[in-house]
Amino acid sequence: MVDIAGDARRAFDVLKGGGIAILPMDVGYSLIGGGEAALARIFETKRRAPSKLNAMVADNEIHREVHILHQRGFDIVKALTEDHDLPLGAIAPARLDHPLLKAVSPETLERSHRDGTIAMLLNAGPFHAEICRLSREEGHPLFGSSANLSLTGTKFRVEDIEPEIRAIADVVIDHGLRKYHLYKASSTLLDLERMEVVRVGACYELIADVLSRDFDIELPPAPET
Repeated sequence: MVDIAGDARRAFDVLKGGGIAILPMDVGYSLIGGGEAALARIFETKRRAPSKLNAMVADNEIHREVHILHQRGFDIVKALTEDHDLPLGAIAPARLDHPLLKAVSPETLERSHRDGTIAMLLNAGPFHAEICRLSREEGHPLFGSSANLSLTGTKFRVEDIEPEIRAIADVVIDHGLRKYHLYKASSTLLDLERMEVVRVGACYELIADVLSRDFDIELPPAPET
């Protein structure tokens, strides 16, 4: 039996203490750091390029408070994540003076934004929703990336995560095979200000359909696999 509230609380307490957690998102397992030292260790262990940025684990309330968009941008996110219940990596300019972002070190913030924009993973399942609630209510932001060595692909089972990645985690929340494993990719990343696709990922064809039908926005076709 999965205990979402209990598992989220257990993981969040580790993160709030500055630790590292492997967490079950619908779009794959994430590797999240609770502070500057944890995120630096994640970068080093994953062998990430210095140009790569952390993403923020966020719910729609955090998105609406932190991201800076015209109403149409907020309407698009609502349509995708609430009306159609799709996961989304949302990129938009951010209020860098928001209390959640002021709670991180300057070094962490520098590694988590580009030209004032921040990427947020939105609507990635029940566990994601619960740990986002804790993050928001307790004022401790969560940043990280996928739980894998760089360029090896998203992992959808804990046993597929490389041993060196599992070894740095202070807590691993194993909820089995993740929902969108058939896509073999993490979330679709969408730049909401420029309305550009940064990464084709999970549910891309569904996201493109909603944008076409409801907003007259035509995304490029997904590359053939």
